[in-house]
Amino acid sequence: MEDQLKTIKSWLGTGSINIFGLPMSGKDTQGLKLAEALGAKFLSSGLIIRAMEQETHQNYSDKGALIPTDIFYEWVLPYFERQDLLEFPLVLSSIGRWHGEEDAVMDAAANASHPIKATILLNISEADVESRWQAAKILSDRGERKDDQNIETFRTRLAEFRTKTLPVLEHYQNLGLLININGDQPRDQVFAEIIAKLYLFATKQS
Repeated sequence: MEDQLKTIKSWLGTGSINIFGLPMSGKDTQGLKLAEALGAKFLSSGLIIRAMEQETHQNYSDKGALIPTDIFYEWVLPYFERQDLLEFPLVLSSIGRWHGEEDAVMDAAANASHPIKATILLNISEADVESRWQAAKILSDRGERKDDQNIETFRTRLAEFRTKTLPVLEHYQNLGLLININGDQPRDQVFAEIIAKLYLFATKQS
């Protein structure tokens, strides 16, 4: 795997890899692990939005819906320009989840010397993520997230992905940037598949 990572790092430079998937599919878990392996910085739109909601005393996402695009642009896109991220590659967790936002995200990333070079989709069924949500509620390991409080809100998040985010992924696929990963397997195997497919992708692109 070390040789694969070396090739990926060389290809990626200060570019970005954007990870998508249904809620509970493991985006942040895999994103953090990938960032560590690549010496990259990790940016999660969910974490940024929840922090900004707390700071500004506003609630856009507590019912499970995506935040308005103008608020997303104001809160999230400026992170690409941060000086402390300038010399690092980035691993993104679902930056630009609403169809129509992807071009602005790609432009902001490219203008900040973090061009999006690949997009990863963690494929897992809605039934399986609901099972993960139920297990997480029993274990109480998701914190006090308002968008996770009940099954109705969680299902709203699934519907938002289905209607608003799937077209984003189609856009990335049409650009030849989408890498599909089987998210319904143990975490270590998911990560190994991510590295293996990123290596093949980087080799072809190089």
